[in-house]
Amino acid sequence: MIAAATILFAFPLGFFLRNRLAAYVAYIAIFAYCFTFQTLYLLRSWVGDSHQAFPADPDALPFGYLGVTAGIYAVGFLLVTIGHRVGAKRRTHAVDLDPVQ
Repeated sequence: MIAAATILFAFPLGFFLRNRLAAYVAYIAIFAYCFTFQTLYLLRSWVGDSHQAFPADPDALPFGYLGVTAGIYAVGFLLVTIGHRVGAKRRTHAVDLDPVQ
């Protein structure tokens, strides 16, 4: 879920929002909502005896889950930054629509 949200929202936020800080904050808000929902979904599966996302031992820390989500988070920030650069470059290259006389 967070990977899909990152792909769908990170680049467009950077591209369409002129303020990079606003794009980062919007991405953080979207990621936080999706991360919370995804963690709840996976936790319910774990309680139901599924050990795909979290280890079977409740005392073991899920470093694999932490690594994957942190990587997706970092890629999202990278996509916001790339989107902002592409958008800024596109905004500065204005086209003159007046015909040359």
